[in-house]
Formats: sequence, structure tokens, C-alpha cells
Amino acid sequence: MTTRPKMDRTMRAVGWAAQRALKFPPAVDRKVTVEKDLKIRADDGVTLLADHWAPANAPAGERIEQLPVVLVRTAYGSGGPLGWMYGRALAERGMHVLVVRSRGTFGSGGVFLAMRNEREDGLATLRWLAEQPWAGGGVVLAGSSYFGYTQWAVAADAPVQVKAMVPHITSLRLAVTLLRPDRMELDTLLNWVWNTSTQERPRALMRAMLGSDRKHIAKAMNALPLVDGDKILLGEESAFYQECLHHDQDDPYWKGTDLSDTVGDVTVPVSSVTGWYDIFLVDQLKDFQRLVEAGRNPRLTVGPWWHADARGMAASISEVVDWGAALARGEAPAERAPVRLFVMGVDQWRDFDQWPPAGYAEQRWHLNPGAALGAAPTREVPPSSFTYDPVSPTPSLGGPKLDANGVGPKDNRPLEKRDDVLTFTSEALETDVEVIGEVSAEVWVCADRPSCDVFVRLCDVSPNGKSTNICDDLVKVRPDGITKVTVELSPTAHVFRRGHRIRVQVSAGAFPRFARNLGSGEPTATAVTPHKTNMEIFHDAEHPSAILLPVKQATAHHR
Repeated sequence: MTTRPKMDRTMRAVGWAAQRALKFPPAVDRKVTVEKDLKIRADDGVTLLADHWAPANAPAGERIEQLPVVLVRTAYGSGGPLGWMYGRALAERGMHVLVVRSRGTFGSGGVFLAMRNEREDGLATLRWLAEQPWAGGGVVLAGSSYFGYTQWAVAADAPVQVKAMVPHITSLRLAVTLLRPDRMELDTLLNWVWNTSTQERPRALMRAMLGSDRKHIAKAMNALPLVDGDKILLGEESAFYQECLHHDQDDPYWKGTDLSDTVGDVTVPVSSVTGWYDIFLVDQLKDFQRLVEAGRNPRLTVGPWWHADARGMAASISEVVDWGAALARGEAPAERAPVRLFVMGVDQWRDFDQWPPAGYAEQRWHLNPGAALGAAPTREVPPSSFTYDPVSPTPSLGGPKLDANGVGPKDNRPLEKRDDVLTFTSEALETDVEVIGEVSAEVWVCADRPSCDVFVRLCDVSPNGKSTNICDDLVKVRPDGITKVTVELSPTAHVFRRGHRIRVQVSAGAFPRFARNLGSGEPTATAVTPHKTNMEIFHDAEHPSAILLPVKQATAHHR
């Protein structure tokens, strides 16, 4: 007796329920077919495996061999939720879907080397696709995160049958964006290494959904030196983890995987979808701007989402169906503004002609004594101070990260009660303050160790006292006396409502999202001895620490 048909029916029911909950575009026909484990030969002879999903019947007035073809290339397999969200869902909406497993994953031959081979394997797949009798329609490239990167890997050399691409929560350089010099986004890196190293083990997906691996990952995050984190995590060395530890984003080592310099050659129409709390947000916005500078006409959608947010996935699927499929058919998609942003605080979708939008002027909100935030610096006041202890590091709370646990906007009051977190808060606002664009901070710092980190976060404080994180970032500093530190927070679109207050946090860490700074000035990968760091934040007329907000010009200035 087999339970497989019953399991398949259950999966379909779950998938349809998810589609309804996430407001997918209406299905054309629920009847689909799937061919499993099709073989695609890469240029070096490696065999890649793929699944082909298709409508059982062509929509009225169309031939099945001329339907749009959606190509998804993923390192995460083609079964389970990925099969429902891409293969079945898009086939039900009148498209062929080819889901290809990256080399070295889920039965595809060769060895998986993150971000390597994707260009060559992608172009080989497109040549194979052009020979299939069912694939006479235009091609749309689709996918999220790593398999958003696989779109960019072929975009500059894409053949003429590729009519559109919809990169979601991704960028032209993917993991390289996380590798700023001397700074490691530890939570995201170790979670990704664990997930990709163990994803083919029995019940891996269930463990990930239940979070049963989190204690094991946390043990690796707390390990010193960092160079041993992969061995504690996996019991062996991870080539990718070691690459990330020893080669920052400025290292020529990443040439060929950082695709930023190819964007000018991309002529395929691009519609990017991302979220305000996504780990690749900053890069994805830069990719959009590079396309504009190259004379292209890309589209951009930014929602209130984080990396693993199903709402963002639904938005990218809708863009494939409503925009990409129209281009693949040779039709003009419905017109809309180039930039569509979800404005938090008022929970509204708004359309703009560009990113960053015009009409927003920089305002300085100064860090003042008495934990205040105001229009001008106070003339002669002593600095605010705190002590950072890497043995009991300032924790991370919410914000952008790969793991869906504790991600996104959170109540920051527990964090703000700590002695190692400074807060500077405005008076209650007399009018709404609309902030859309790029946010930065200038903080004057003095520390008694040769190395320290500065973490700055912008929060919205409601009348009941709840403090919600809006955007943030961390930079590593080698202070020389009183040092001016510039922190580029992630961009945002948020309205601070009348009666709310604007708050700025300043601290020296956010662990385990970012690896701890041990204060010694030694290389991050090999440092082992923690040192307390005494920090001073200056905010006088000579050292006017401030956050710089892009505020709608019609908005009255703060007091």
C-alpha cells in the first residue's frame, strides 16, 4: 500500500490554501503535468537535473508550445514548497516552468561551489531549452535569493528568447555584499552554510521549519576564533565559510562572482522585488540605479518584507504572471510607475518616478544630552558613555537577517533597557514626518581600545512607548582620538505619525547578527581574547553627532 497519492493531494491542498492566503493572481486551470529529472548537459559534461511543469491544456486561443516559459535555477531543490510556489503555481497560470537544480545539489552532477559555474550552467540550460519542442514561447527568468543571483549570472549574455527577468531579494553580487572589510554578518553566513550543507539530509526541511537546529547553530556563532565556526557547526571545514572569512568584498578573489560590472550589458527588461528588511536591500536598490544609469527602464517594488517573507514571494510571483508573461507573449504589460514603494507607518503603497524619490530634503536630527534628539546640537556638554563587553555582547533584535526567527520590525524596549545601548528621542511630533530615501548618521566616537564597532538604529516610538526598529547598520572603527564615524543605514520609506517620537539607538554591537568585536584590533577571523571597550559618544557644537533623514519637503521641521 502506498501513501504517495494521498501525500500529493495534501501538498496540493496546502499549496492552494497558501496561494489564496497570499493573494496569487487567479489560476487559469488547476490541471497540470510534471516531468521529473530531465537531463541537461553542461558544457563540461556534468548532468544537471530539472523538472518541467506545464498546463495540462493550453488556455483558450493559445498553443501549448507557444506559452511563456519560466526558468528557475535553484540550489535548494525542486520539491516541497519550491515546487508548489514556482512549478505548480505558475503552470496553473498558463506557463511552462523549468526548475533546474544547481550542480552538486539534489542529484545534479558535479560539486556545488556557491556562486561559481552559474553563468556557464545557465547559458547551457538556455541552449537546451531552445531545442525543446514545448518551449517555443518567450522565456522569463525568475527566482529569489540565490536563484535570483542565477538570473543575473546569465543576464548580460542572455539569448533573444529571454524576454524578462524578475529578481527577488537578491543582488548582482549576492553574498559578497555581506563581506565588508573586518565585519562579518555572522548569523546569516552560518545559517546559510548550515542550510546548504544539511538540506539533503532526511527531514531537513521539517527541522528548519521547527527551528530545531537553532541551538546547534548558536553554539557555532559563539565560538572563538571565528575561523573554527564551520568545524563546530559541521564537524568539518566549509570552503565557502573560509572564503568569506579570508576574502572581503574588496578582494579580487571575487572577480567573476561579483557581477556588478556587467549590469551595463543587461538589455533584458528587469522588474526587481525586495523588502525594507531584506539582507540584500541596499545592493538591490543599487542594481536598480545602475540599470537606470545604463539607459534601461527597470521596475522596482519594495514591500514591508524580510528575506523569508512569503508576502514578498507572492509579489514576485504576481510580477512574473502579470508583467513577465505579457512580455514573453510579445504584449505590452499594464502600465505602472517605475517605482512602487510600501510606505510604513501609514501602510500605503505609493508610486514614484525614480529611486530615491524627488522632493525629499536631508534633515539633521542631532543627538543631544539628556537622551534627546533635536534640531541643533547643544554647545558645551560632556559626552554620553557606555561600556561594551564582548563576553556579554549587545544582542541583535529584529532587523534584516536570513533566519526568519526574530526578523524584521520588533519592539526594541527590551534592548533599550540595557546599559550598553544609548537612546536619543525626540519630543512628540506635532505633524507627520515622512521619510523616504537613504538614511545615514554621523557619530563622533572615542574608545579606549584599538578597534570598536558602532551600531546605529532608527526607531519609531508610538504614544504607548513601543519602540519599533525601522533601519540600521554597523561599521567597524579604528578610533584615533575623537573620531567621526559615518554609518549608512539601510534605506527606508516610513511616516512617523503625529504624536509619535523619533528615536536613535547607538551601541557597539548587535550579536549574533554581526560577529563580536573583541576590541584587540587583531584579525577578525583569528582573534580569541575579549576586551571590554569604554565608549564615549560626543554631541556638542564641535562634534555634532546626528542622524540624517530624507524628509518630504512639505513636512514641517522638528522642534
